[in-house]
Amino acid sequence: MSTPGATERKLILTGVLLATFLAAIEGTVTGPAGPAIVGEFQGIQWLSWIFTAYLLTMAVTTPIFGKLSDLIGRKPVFMGGAVVFLLGSLLCGISQSMGQLILFRAIQGIGAGALIPMTFTIIGDIYSIKERAKTQGLLSSVWGISSLVGPLLGGYVVDYLSWRWVFVFNLPFGLLSILFIARYLKEEKVKREAKKMDVAGVLLFAAGVSALLFGLTAGGQNLAWTSPLLLGLLGTSVILLVIFLFVERRAPEPMLPLSLFSIRNIAVSTGANLLVSTLIIGLSTYVPLWVQGVFGESAALSGLLLAPMSVGWTLGSIAGGRMILRAGSRQTGMLGLSLIAAGAVGLTLMTADSSQLLLLVLMMFCGVGFGYASTVFTIIAQSSVGHDQRGASTALNTFTRSLGQTVGVAVFGSWLNLSIDRQLADQPGAAVSGADINSLLNPHGGSTLTGDAWNSLHGALEGGLHSLFIMMAVLAVLSLVISSGLRQGVPSLNEEKAKLKEA
Repeated sequence: MSTPGATERKLILTGVLLATFLAAIEGTVTGPAGPAIVGEFQGIQWLSWIFTAYLLTMAVTTPIFGKLSDLIGRKPVFMGGAVVFLLGSLLCGISQSMGQLILFRAIQGIGAGALIPMTFTIIGDIYSIKERAKTQGLLSSVWGISSLVGPLLGGYVVDYLSWRWVFVFNLPFGLLSILFIARYLKEEKVKREAKKMDVAGVLLFAAGVSALLFGLTAGGQNLAWTSPLLLGLLGTSVILLVIFLFVERRAPEPMLPLSLFSIRNIAVSTGANLLVSTLIIGLSTYVPLWVQGVFGESAALSGLLLAPMSVGWTLGSIAGGRMILRAGSRQTGMLGLSLIAAGAVGLTLMTADSSQLLLLVLMMFCGVGFGYASTVFTIIAQSSVGHDQRGASTALNTFTRSLGQTVGVAVFGSWLNLSIDRQLADQPGAAVSGADINSLLNPHGGSTLTGDAWNSLHGALEGGLHSLFIMMAVLAVLSLVISSGLRQGVPSLNEEKAKLKEA
């Protein structure tokens, strides 16, 4: 790849930031549109799949597009992904049924599966390690900003325009992103031996991961965990993924190079990243539940108390990008994970009488820690390998994040339901069940509960969430322990070794 000038790099960065923001915000901006969509299509039982379809297809296709970019270049993969993403957005905006909307969201997710890893990879290609650390911090902060701005923007669009505009407002920005990349990103055509895509690996991976993520998402919601269909689905996914590993070991150009895991920093950061990602989705989902169900406050306040996590993420991403150049991977990563662990352990000490200010501070701690950690993991993924594996390595980092969030949703949701049911069962004579939690959380439903029923449900919810916070704290501490295995020093040293091997 030819090195672009300073002005060209700024324009490429602008295109990359636009694409990252649009792909990231689609995961949050659609939340406020849910009630309006259900009101028009009358499909509340399928509401969660508007989000699941996007996240699932994005997770499955991310490693595939990452490897493809190593074979044919970043530019065609980025532009192809952007076109698919914008096509999906347009189709979502004009969909006429819930089934169509879910299908078009899946198409959007496929486009995001190409866009998201390519944005990080392109930055890794055009910037030196010193510039890359700062720029990746800026790019990582876009995720924090999108989680903060997304719900606010979505609510405004739904209230004053239509839910359809949630999907089509990004078309002009996406086209602008394509224009910048098409015009200013120059890739040299390097003559190399003809390399074929690992078709068998792609098919096995897509089928196995799709079955796994679908099963984890549907488990406890659409299907019981003891359902033969669900168990068969999960069993099939395990078999397909085991076969996938055997195929990858023998493939001349594997879709997922297993040699990546022989690099210490990548292996360690992948393990820590998986746990951190479960914490991100866990806090985003269950802290608002604590605020509304245990504190008895409004949904608006729950969003406000969660906002410091997004702000902290932005600050931590920028600071982490600078610190890694001075202190190296291990110290920067462990600082971020120490902040996350401190915030997670602090949550276990909270009660119904705790101060809301304490929760606000804990969310800030977690947010800053997430910013540090995400920046370190991304830079490690890019700087521990040479150019011909950077796309696959970066995609692995992105896929790990998606996998962690999907697993977190499934595990935490099942644990909370079991915990609440167990606590209610231990209360002799309690005339309520776990299903009655909905009445407690409903702003108007709580008034219909008797005093004893309200106390039973409130206590069960507090106890269930407290046990969930303990689980999160254990995962946070475990991720900190894992991160101690990172190597000292700036990751570029590993990159130089990779280049020497290539030469």
